[in-house]
Amino acid sequence: MRTAIDLNADAGESYGAWSLGDDEGLFALLSSVNVACGFHAGDPLTIQAAVARAKRYGLGTGAHPSYPDLAGFGRRVLEATPEQVYADVLYQISALGGMCRAAGVPLRHVKAHGALSTRAWTHAPTAAAIAQATRDADPWLPLVVLPATRLESEARRLGVPVVLEAFPERAYLNDGRLAPRSLPGSSIHDPQLAAHRAVSMVCEGRIEALDGGYFEFEVDTLCIHGDNPAAVQIARAVREALEAQGIEIRAFDVPAATPPATSQ
Repeated sequence: MRTAIDLNADAGESYGAWSLGDDEGLFALLSSVNVACGFHAGDPLTIQAAVARAKRYGLGTGAHPSYPDLAGFGRRVLEATPEQVYADVLYQISALGGMCRAAGVPLRHVKAHGALSTRAWTHAPTAAAIAQATRDADPWLPLVVLPATRLESEARRLGVPVVLEAFPERAYLNDGRLAPRSLPGSSIHDPQLAAHRAVSMVCEGRIEALDGGYFEFEVDTLCIHGDNPAAVQIARAVREALEAQGIEIRAFDVPAATPPATSQ
């Protein structure tokens, strides 16, 4: 029985005059945050404000890189070579890292966004490019990943520290992938249902799948999508439900880096 879990959210996703999410309300309930880096959302002032807010709340702060897709909010798969993915991810980590250094906040992790992350679940070259960019930015920087994906295996192969993530407000398939957003029931907006799922994930290590059965996994952090209209209510319900089980909400411990695997 674990005694603590990290609660993170994707945030800093406003852009110019376009506002998305309630970062102020959400940050107060979290222990970590993934800040958009300008490719799917976030402009320099928004990023700077998100980092300052994370510092004020004492949150573990991470980079949330994506495909360069402002119009599609990073949720469209782009035909990008591994070299392009590597450069794009390294660029975004560097940008967020610079903002963090200026604010006196350590950059604590990297987590791929949207279609870039989804592509890396099954496409080894994309997964390897993300993991290599993370390692080259900082070999001690952990990558937050969905369990049982190519992104997890490529990160481990390259010696990148791994933090395993689960989503209480997204439905799963029984192979461990998140259900496509096009499927009915793929996104959960009921705070109490999300809280119940969070407790199952943390205390039982499993979740009921949308297509039947269960998916079993380990988890180090739970994620709330900041663009979910009920994000603040969900985060509050999840936090209260876990604390009622005696589980502390705190930033994950950064795992140790390991040497890259050598080919036999």
